[in-house]
Amino acid sequence: MATIEECRAALEKLSDNMQRAEGDVRTAAALDRSVSCHITDLDVTFAGRMAGGRIHVQDTLQGPPREKAQIRLGMTGDDLVALVDGELHFAKAWGSGRVKVHAGLRDLMHLRKLL
Repeated sequence: MATIEECRAALEKLSDNMQRAEGDVRTAAALDRSVSCHITDLDVTFAGRMAGGRIHVQDTLQGPPREKAQIRLGMTGDDLVALVDGELHFAKAWGSGRVKVHAGLRDLMHLRKLL
């Protein structure tokens, strides 16, 4: 089971990847939205903001998200690490329910370019 530190590192790596992106992916990464990522097996939520092509984690909270972020993700720590490392395909994980994404339709259209 991935630790809180490994999950935070995976989010940092995802953020670094977003900042180096080009083309349509770079445009999608430029969204300015509140974001949360609930790690279900650890019952921890990383809350912050996606802005300037990066994910800025501002808080690490126990339990599910306290506030409704514009983009909300939910998954196990192992799935987060596997997604960022390229070992788990996002579409398959989302389709099977291993990864949950809650966002407006417009944001989902942009996010699909990222993932």
